[in-house]
Amino acid sequence: MENVILAVKGMSCGHCINSIEGNVGKLNGVHFVKVHLHEEKVDVSFDSKEISLKEITDIIEDQGYDVELSKSSKGQSCH
Repeated sequence: MENVILAVKGMSCGHCINSIEGNVGKLNGVHFVKVHLHEEKVDVSFDSKEISLKEITDIIEDQGYDVELSKSSKGQSCH
């Protein structure tokens, strides 16, 4: 299991939260997603054997948001 914090720019309202959490949360391999609107961050927990981080970020970017991996989250994993 991998846990990452994504810096996501362009989120502004409840629709943004529902859109990201809904679309990312339904992906196979994603176990948890939580949008923190005011911090412009998205927490994601996923199984890298089922889905890649790139696939997750692509889904968010396809919705019109800018995504970057937070430096503090690279390489973190949950055991």
